[in-house]
Amino acid sequence: MTDICCMKYEKICEELSLKTLYVSDLDGTLLKSNETVSEYTSNVINSLTNRGMLFSYATARSLITAKKVTKGINAKIPLIVYNGAFVVDNVTEEILLANYFDNTVYEVLEDLFASRIYPIVYAYIDGKERFSFVPELCTAGMKKFIESRKGDIRTNAVKKANELLNGDIFYITCIDEPKKLKPIYDKYSDRFHCVYQKDIYTDEQWLEIMPLSASKSNAVKQLKELLRCERTVVFGDGKNDIDMFEAADESYAVMNAHQELKKYATGIISSNDDDGVAKWLDTNFL
Repeated sequence: MTDICCMKYEKICEELSLKTLYVSDLDGTLLKSNETVSEYTSNVINSLTNRGMLFSYATARSLITAKKVTKGINAKIPLIVYNGAFVVDNVTEEILLANYFDNTVYEVLEDLFASRIYPIVYAYIDGKERFSFVPELCTAGMKKFIESRKGDIRTNAVKKANELLNGDIFYITCIDEPKKLKPIYDKYSDRFHCVYQKDIYTDEQWLEIMPLSASKSNAVKQLKELLRCERTVVFGDGKNDIDMFEAADESYAVMNAHQELKKYATGIISSNDDDGVAKWLDTNFL
């Protein structure tokens, strides 16, 4: 991260004299079930950030798709994307903090290929962000996902599986049958940050694999230090938010959250479709 960026965010905190960082998950939490942010939520967050609230979000989405679904929210502090793989400047889109795989990622990919699992692989190739896949080897769930990203400039269809090894890899997404994915999860969950859960929109089984250092909790801690905050308050709905809840000073699960996550929550708030996060902020900020 550049010294200029660091000075900019330190200045923000000094000017505001605020010590609490608020961080929300997106899908199933801040977003409604139709993958949009309500006008009410946008208005509340914009109003409170104008009054000095430090608000960010932590999502498995990329910056491109996250900014698309949060259009209308004007929070300007850094954002956590790809489940913590990157912390990104929301204005300049500069990567402030990054977590890439080392060479051990090739062992994982070869193991996936041997199990006839051909994932979507996210990497920087020749300085550009790409998500690569082999069209002929895509599962039905992968095809649905890729279709939902139609027109995305990161799209990189390749001809052979070994082309998925190219670039500086930071994220792997597998969408396949549980009987194929679960053994991979069991094998690598201690060595990498793995998220094994069903997609809330399609009910497809997903396995996402990231460097061990890439997690929402680590990214929230890094952002907290960057902004010199003393406390963190977080919001979420899924099992992949557990680590973030454990690391926060306060944590709130929306009513529709996974039961496992609720065990770690400070409290339960209204559902995502009832603007739970915005209502809590509107009532409790300041």
